[in-house]
Amino acid sequence: MPTLPTDGTVLPITRWGEPVMHQLCRPVTEFDDQLKKLVADMVATMNAAEGVGLAANQVGVDLQLFVFDCPDKDGVRHQGVVCNPTVEVVEGKDRKLDEGDEGCLSLPGAFTKCARPDWARVTGVDENGEPVTFEGFGLLARCLQHETDHTQGTVFGDRISRKYRKRLYAEAEELSPHYPADWPVSPIYDPDNELTDAE
Repeated sequence: MPTLPTDGTVLPITRWGEPVMHQLCRPVTEFDDQLKKLVADMVATMNAAEGVGLAANQVGVDLQLFVFDCPDKDGVRHQGVVCNPTVEVVEGKDRKLDEGDEGCLSLPGAFTKCARPDWARVTGVDENGEPVTFEGFGLLARCLQHETDHTQGTVFGDRISRKYRKRLYAEAEELSPHYPADWPVSPIYDPDNELTDAE
């Protein structure tokens, strides 16, 4: 399993509604120290927010890049860095949908059901430009699809019904006072006037 960097700086997470979240990101073409620094910062941010994946546009950077650290359906942990990802899912009669809940660090705290294929494979290159492939079932499949979507300017709210989307936004609005504008640089605000770690 690849080892993610541990020397990054936590950055504020960009929210849904910002233009960078809703447009096709640029392919990664420069595999330099600046990219490696971005990857390290993304990993630190994902960990601070207690997420399982984070795309570059979620820290305001217009690049087709994501990092992840996520268990599969058997609880086996997978982690990696993917630039310029392409996702493959099962189509046709063999396709099985996972109807589980989904959330997004860029709409913090809110979850709703979002049907996705229960297996996915992502191919791309890592931060050094070396080919990588990741695949799996369960939460890992959902994560790989969700993060690849981000690189294409798609948020999971685009994939659900209007009714579910309305409920999702209502829940996010209700929870928004707990999430400072620079979260997770600043932690979640506890209603009892205590600062807590991200949940």
